[in-house]
Amino acid sequence: MNILKKALLSAIVFCNVSLNAEVIKTDICIYGATSSGIIAGVSADRMGKGVVIVEPSQFIGGMSASGLGKTDIGNKMAITGLSRDFYRSIGKYYGKLEMWTFEPHVAETVFSNYLSKTKVSLIKGYEVRALIKSVGKITQITVADVENPTKDPITIQAKMFIDASYEGDLMAKAGVSYTIGRESNATYNETYNGFQLSEKHQFPDSISPYINPKNTNSGYVYGVSNNIPVATGTGDKLVQAYNYRLCLTKNEDNKIPIQKPENYDPQKYELLRRVIAQREKKKWKHLLVSYFNIGHLPNGKTDINNNGPFSTDFIGENYNYPEADYKTRKQIEQKHIDYIKGLLYFMAYDPAVPDTLRQQMQAWGYCKDEFQKTGGFPHQIYVREARRMIGEYVMTEHNCLGKEKIKDGVGMAAYGMDSHNCQRIAINGFVKNEGDVQIGGFPPYPISYRSITPKRNECTNLLVPVCLSASHIAYGSIRMEPVFMVLGQSAAIAASLAIDQNIAVQKVNVKTIQSILAKNPYLDGRKPEVLVDNSDIKQVKLKGKWELPAKPIASNKMDYLMVVADGKSATEVLFTPKMVDFGMYDVYLYCPEKPINTPEWAPSVDVEIFTGQDTNKITVDQKANSHHWVKLGRYELNYKKNISVKVIANKPGVVIADAVLFVPVK
Repeated sequence: MNILKKALLSAIVFCNVSLNAEVIKTDICIYGATSSGIIAGVSADRMGKGVVIVEPSQFIGGMSASGLGKTDIGNKMAITGLSRDFYRSIGKYYGKLEMWTFEPHVAETVFSNYLSKTKVSLIKGYEVRALIKSVGKITQITVADVENPTKDPITIQAKMFIDASYEGDLMAKAGVSYTIGRESNATYNETYNGFQLSEKHQFPDSISPYINPKNTNSGYVYGVSNNIPVATGTGDKLVQAYNYRLCLTKNEDNKIPIQKPENYDPQKYELLRRVIAQREKKKWKHLLVSYFNIGHLPNGKTDINNNGPFSTDFIGENYNYPEADYKTRKQIEQKHIDYIKGLLYFMAYDPAVPDTLRQQMQAWGYCKDEFQKTGGFPHQIYVREARRMIGEYVMTEHNCLGKEKIKDGVGMAAYGMDSHNCQRIAINGFVKNEGDVQIGGFPPYPISYRSITPKRNECTNLLVPVCLSASHIAYGSIRMEPVFMVLGQSAAIAASLAIDQNIAVQKVNVKTIQSILAKNPYLDGRKPEVLVDNSDIKQVKLKGKWELPAKPIASNKMDYLMVVADGKSATEVLFTPKMVDFGMYDVYLYCPEKPINTPEWAPSVDVEIFTGQDTNKITVDQKANSHHWVKLGRYELNYKKNISVKVIANKPGVVIADAVLFVPVK
């Protein structure tokens, strides 16, 4: 028996799966140790199932552990179950109830801790190479070492399969229908799909696309394609741009200086040089945030994303990625790495960049304590979109906008419809980015269970929570890490029920999934939390002139109540929860950010908690706790009485009443 088999034998015996020569037998096989895959594995384990996770790379956690530390989510309360628990675990690390901004290594630690408390078997460095189906069911897959083809492949036989990869490789191998690129608006009667020319992240009209700016026959500058503009809404096979989310630091003790990368080619940044030159003529105040979206993480680190006409998105260089093999994907990833490292070097040292901007860039460097195996650079390319399944139900913009409603929701999406640019083309003699769409302002909406299941005539034991069934523009709203985790949990519950009942995933009773998610959200028997938001009208009573700001910032749901108190008249908000159980609870008050152009915060806010037995008074500094839950204390609650939390605005200044949360103590 070789070393690989011995390692697998020891791991698999420990993990409640059996090994027969090179065959592993288990209940559920999950492909992809993304955030969704990890949560799916933990969920299935808690449902009492044997689980094997196969991950092509050597890393777990996907984008959540690879630089995307400033979580994209339009409404936090749409995130439930183990996904919410993930952000609670992050919060515990930083001494908060929950945190949505975090360092990459912290996320990786949380995911590792999850797995360490399960019997899940994790196989890293293997990709799916072959698949066998019988009577519409996957019976087994064969996975092979991605770096060493001489190693023996492994066959995994499972009752259920979950494809939690960003690329949908298992789904494709199973012969399930899928699409790549943008549908036309006509396909699903949409408005925001297909070809879209936006003013956001756009070049100004004066930037020439030609090598010789005054000679149209000189050819296009690097990065400009020869595609021609078409009518708005026209479909194509173009994929929105990928990048890497960069975790940088200014801490000299933890900084790896920006250096010239191999394969550096300054001509790749000619368009950026022209943008900078034009801004110089306009006496632009050059700030790094004009070129990079710099999200701030704890301990002085960043989550840097694309911003403006020319940034970290490597537009047009990912078209072949979704269908490529492992080797070709690695080549595409390396081109993105070279481009982004070269971009930082260009900004830090190219003479065309103004001194003030170069100095700002030179102040930053990669982190020594992040991504140590890859030299401080993230290991996971940001696959914003690859294959998308065409399943039992296709989510469209009509679901996002609330025009089409479904009853089989197994998760909520809450982000705006967001697509990054898909191509860079010449229009009327000027260079333009095309494909950016940012449509928001709508409330959370449910994601159909049928959108994570294939058509029943194609496969009956596969669930797809990441490359789910959605149009390009609807996927742009759904494709957020916390939502992928929510759907991963739902997929695992569905797979477990399908095993227990020996039925196809398409026949699982969705109401049963919904009931489990509601009554046992963490799948460990913990009591559900009780939340009261200001929008829960029947549970909220007002005294005084509270208002709903037009543009609330970081609210618990869609809005909050605000008053500019004068310190004289009585203004109060009374939250009354619907308690179904008594016992010990930690009680929290949410403190959003204050809207701009409003008076200063009140110096403090008085809060009264009535436990059913007595009243407890505490004082809260909303400014100091902005954007966080603040703990009001631990209380034994008697649910037979009218338990309440009262926010009292009795000092001059802004006071916000948004939500209260009752978390049962284990």
